[in-house]
Amino acid sequence: MKASTLFSTENLIVRHWISEDLPAILKVYGDPDAMKWVGDGSVLTQTQAEKWLAVTARNYEKRGYGMFTILEKKSEQIIGFGGLVHPGEQVEVEVKYAYLRDFWGRGFASEFIQALLKYAKSKLSITNIIATTHPENEASKKVLTKSGFVLEKEVLNDDGTFTSLFRWTSE
Repeated sequence: MKASTLFSTENLIVRHWISEDLPAILKVYGDPDAMKWVGDGSVLTQTQAEKWLAVTARNYEKRGYGMFTILEKKSEQIIGFGGLVHPGEQVEVEVKYAYLRDFWGRGFASEFIQALLKYAKSKLSITNIIATTHPENEASKKVLTKSGFVLEKEVLNDDGTFTSLFRWTSE
């Protein structure tokens, strides 16, 4: 199955998830280094990835958005995933993203998020989005601030750790 392009940038193509993306999802979310800053740091299992594909399909139907596949335009290779989600059914829309390690530090995350924010505003009428990250994840904090997010507060989690909460609001 081929998914149509939702939006593109100078270097990226962004489209809906399809079942054929499962190996790439496992490659990104199965990398312990990539998952270091995500949740409890656990990698995704095959069963969890399959469930996530189904949840994402339901999100497309229910909300018109969810996680998306990010391809490098030049090679048409899947390099990561990102999108707009409601973890644990939270009310606020949250941006999430993760990339194959070979594509870290090349500006793709910032390029994706900036285009995603434009897409969210123009196509989905979403004008207020949060992002969360571990306070020590300097790379993500830099991506978020470069993309127009502002650090709103440090949230104390139930386990005693903190999460940095960023917010973007459309002008």
